[in-house]
Amino acid sequence: MTPKRTNHPQHSARHPKEASRSLAQEPKLRIIPLGGLEEVGKNMTVFEYGHDIIILDMGLQFPEEDMHGIDYIIPNISCLRGKEKNIRAVIFSHGHLDHIGAAPILLEKLGAPLILGRPLTLAMVKHRQEDYKKGSARELKTLTIKSLNDRFSFGAFKISFFQVDHSVMDAIGVILQTPAGTVIHPGDWTLEKDPNGKPLLDYGWLSKLKRPTILMLESLGAIDVRASATHTEMRRNLTKLLTQAPGRVIVGTFASQIERIGWIISAAEALGKKVAIDGYSMKMNIEIAKKLGYVKVKKGTLIRVEDIDDLPDKKAIVIVTGAQGESTAVLSRVITGAHRCLKLRKTDTVILSSSIIPGNEATVQKLKDALYRQCDNVVHGEIMDIHVSGHGNRDDIAYVLTEVKPDYFIPVYAYHYMLREAAKLARDLGFDPRKILILDNGQVAEFGRGGGQATDEQVDIANVFVDGLGVGDIGNVVMRDRQVMAEDGMLVVIIKVSAKSGKAVGEPEIITRGFVYVKSSDKLLSEAKQKIKRALQNLSKKAVSDKIEDWNNIRGKLRDELSDFFFKETERHPMILPVIIKV
Repeated sequence: MTPKRTNHPQHSARHPKEASRSLAQEPKLRIIPLGGLEEVGKNMTVFEYGHDIIILDMGLQFPEEDMHGIDYIIPNISCLRGKEKNIRAVIFSHGHLDHIGAAPILLEKLGAPLILGRPLTLAMVKHRQEDYKKGSARELKTLTIKSLNDRFSFGAFKISFFQVDHSVMDAIGVILQTPAGTVIHPGDWTLEKDPNGKPLLDYGWLSKLKRPTILMLESLGAIDVRASATHTEMRRNLTKLLTQAPGRVIVGTFASQIERIGWIISAAEALGKKVAIDGYSMKMNIEIAKKLGYVKVKKGTLIRVEDIDDLPDKKAIVIVTGAQGESTAVLSRVITGAHRCLKLRKTDTVILSSSIIPGNEATVQKLKDALYRQCDNVVHGEIMDIHVSGHGNRDDIAYVLTEVKPDYFIPVYAYHYMLREAAKLARDLGFDPRKILILDNGQVAEFGRGGGQATDEQVDIANVFVDGLGVGDIGNVVMRDRQVMAEDGMLVVIIKVSAKSGKAVGEPEIITRGFVYVKSSDKLLSEAKQKIKRALQNLSKKAVSDKIEDWNNIRGKLRDELSDFFFKETERHPMILPVIIKV
């Protein structure tokens, strides 16, 4: 598909006022990040020019520790409400969940717009769609990017692509050309280097694109000053471990590391070993890659994890999910003994071939401690180069900036302090500080013939929580309630009240969860019950009516008095739920 040809009329001299009016009326390129800034994950960016909209990625973010019960978080698309018909295409840069994870929900809400991606990426989107709703993948409108030379036109947008190195196959960079400027967006990226440290990819040609150019560069590695390992070093180290392991080898890595998993399978075949893969997402990704021809496996190499004990230990390799310490992933279940058939042995060699996702440091530390207690041979990135990061480091960012030479630089896909560090690096390289834009989620940047700027306009980016089958029905009030219950517990106070006298009938009942241990808190709870009785004695018979507001006032007073009492006695603020039953 080639760009539509446009005949450009010859420019003619205009009166300054006429030119000024023309400039004001001319559409501007609007860039609206709905996620991926101020955080790691939930990546989604809206590009708008006139009545044309292109969306790049629809990712999810996994919950933080205080987001109790939440499965994941997706971008807020309220700013697109009423503009669904303007969405010309959704482009997926690669298949990681922080870039495609929200697609099933958001595509449905936006009326199923056309989606673009490389073959593996689209296959992973379709698989996630099927998990969301059986049979729904058939309804997706897809356009496969068959080659990096493909070109597409969508309204005012001319779309092209370029190669990037990343930790999942079929990752691409995207170029969005508009009359107001050309956006260069590599998505997630790193720089693979030869043995002499020279990058294998040349980005210098991007400096020749139509100007002004706007580089939106993932900057997660802006604080990483360590030298990056090469794939050659990683494979050499992994080969040594696979060869010399005294017993079984258990490799923990990301489910999306398809290329690395495929390489381990090939290495196992060369060593005469069998491989078992465990973890739903990992098994599905490998099946997809096999169907597309991305991973080649000889017959008999892959075995079921249930059959692993039928092999001599030195002939067995198991590749599993859970290298980030996720509680429900395979590796965590192996450690806790909850796995149905795989038990750790002292002679096992456990390899953690993954980097630590920012925010998971404490979880991964606990994972390592648990592994070291049960196994004598644990290997991870801190002691050997067995993983190559999919994210460029500080030197790599500097290299791309000097090669591309953009007119504007927008660091993206990282915490705010990392974006600031990337901006500082650009200034040190001589970039004009006025043309380095540090945006917040939802903050609109505009570009026109008069230049580009970060505006004061802010779209709604309030978190949209996914909890079970609920999408967006868990708001901040519910999250605060869950936080209170998690920190200080809760009490349910059940009181029977005479409808005639307004006095308590019988003893109040107190049910507590997560606040105090009932059997050792008899005195505290007895005093609380007396407090309840005294509070009720102060209520007049007139107040005890059938009016809802009267009962709400009674509950509120009881809640306040009990809250003061419990804080004075325990310095805790449990959630208190008074239940009053008229008899």
